Amino acid sequence: MNRKHLVLPAALIVCGAAVAVTLWSGGEEPEPPRSLCFGTLDERTAALVDDGQGGRVDMEEFERKGQGDNAFFRSCIAQRANPDGDTTRNVYSLIMEDSKSATGLPEGSVPLGDGLTGWALPDKAEAQLPAGCAQRMGSTAPYITVTLSAPSQAEKKGIVDRDTAIRNAATVVRETAVNLARISGCS
Repeated sequence: MNRKHLVLPAALIVCGAAVAVTLWSGGEEPEPPRSLCFGTLDERTAALVDDGQGGRVDMEEFERKGQGDNAFFRSCIAQRANPDGDTTRNVYSLIMEDSKSATGLPEGSVPLGDGLTGWALPDKAEAQLPAGCAQRMGSTAPYITVTLSAPSQAEKKGIVDRDTAIRNAATVVRETAVNLARISGCS
């Protein structure tokens, strides 16, 4: 068979394979992750901290405006859908607030690294935003701190091993801090 006669059958095979893959995959693109917690946290990152029961992650957001040292406060409660689909349960909280004191390193914690001041434990993590962020956010306090509290990740609960829990807590608080600084224009 002549090569010029093979071009059309080859092209048809490639097109047919592409159509088959599209039909097989449902022809739908996966949904992009949602942005949660005032736009500071990707849905996939938010799902890292779990209580062992799964379910879709949503965030309940709260913001309080103040003055002076208490000018900046945001809170996000991560909730997971229960199997019944009608109710949710609180899994962890993120607090973003101005603070008069710098982040210290608690015993047994792991530093965040990546140029961030902060630390992580299995059930708690904290990050401090770069200098000058508090002022850009309208606070007279010297610091803005992001704090994660995830009681379900405590070592005694045994849901995940210590290293995984620390890595997940650090990832959540790091992403929140970096994105909050970026959004506020002080990164």
